[in-house]
Amino acid sequence: MFGWSKARLIGYGFVLGTAGVKILSSSDAKRVYTHVTAAVMRGVDETVRIVQNVRENCEDIASEAKAMNEQRAAEERQRQIEDAKALLSEGQA
Repeated sequence: MFGWSKARLIGYGFVLGTAGVKILSSSDAKRVYTHVTAAVMRGVDETVRIVQNVRENCEDIASEAKAMNEQRAAEERQRQIEDAKALLSEGQA
């Protein structure tokens, strides 16, 4: 009895496997695969567009920050020059 139940399960598995292969290779299934693949491709395109937009925004932020730091450094140099001139004029007086 134990042997026949195992053989029956193997037979059922074979039948289900064969039917599964036929179902997965049917034209309806291929149509579903095509629609899913198209949706994934649209998702990839949208993701690439979003990443490109974020990258451009980051580049803008970085360039503005660089300009801000350069302006701040120039102001600091100018303040140091003015302080040095003030010290020199105090020393000569």
